[in-house]
Amino acid sequence: MATLDSYLDDLLSRGRAYFSGDEALAALDLKPAALAAAITRSIKKRRLANPRHGFYLILRPEDRIAGAPDPVKWIDPLMKHQGIDYRISLLRAAAFHGSSHQATMVFQIVVPRQLRDFDLGRHRVQFLYQAAESFSQINTPKLVSKMKSDTGFANVAGVELTLLDCVRYFHKAAGINAVAQIAKDIGAKANPRSLAKAAAAYENSAVRRLGYLLDQVGHGRQAHALEPFVKRAKTMLPLDPAAKPIVAALAQAHERNAKWKLMINEKVEITE
Repeated sequence: MATLDSYLDDLLSRGRAYFSGDEALAALDLKPAALAAAITRSIKKRRLANPRHGFYLILRPEDRIAGAPDPVKWIDPLMKHQGIDYRISLLRAAAFHGSSHQATMVFQIVVPRQLRDFDLGRHRVQFLYQAAESFSQINTPKLVSKMKSDTGFANVAGVELTLLDCVRYFHKAAGINAVAQIAKDIGAKANPRSLAKAAAAYENSAVRRLGYLLDQVGHGRQAHALEPFVKRAKTMLPLDPAAKPIVAALAQAHERNAKWKLMINEKVEITE
């Protein structure tokens, strides 16, 4: 009778380092309770990790220090297991596209459902919600790239979505200055037409902030593509909503950028 250990060895020999509980039940002559006990023992021995209910990672010796492999190696099968579309975005996507200033242990994913973040070993997986209708408009092959690992491919935001996601969720992307740095590093790679088309699925305020940042870092073609969105803006908004003046009256003293209808309440600083 095959054991869980032999099943894990067989999967690894075929280059697969994950499985679902249902797959293991179908492959092994074990009752659910016995399989659950065997899996629990393997988790305690650090041979398995369990990022989500019913989904397991097989840990190789080199994975055990960090507690799990890099999430890029297993996020695609995990999301398929859950039946949820996704894209890797923000800081990890920015680094993928060439923003060398970005390094983070947080693995950020945009999804069309509310999901809880979780930690697995030294890795933190953070889910960012985007309304399903907006998500479905833009999470398409034309705007989503593939990130390759030694186990396969994972969906990663293309340059245009990375820029828009970073400014939309700037509080999760290390703040407005970090987003400005990302805009400088990878903004020139964005296709202006694709950027404008994707921007239609985002809040007008986020699009204006991105346009301003692209202008500031010298990517005029990309910024120009976003200018039509300003016409739809009804109010002047702060560049950085998180920056609150100590004295309320100081808010009126901020520079006002008429081109993007923004109050420049935070000085943008980037590394040359």
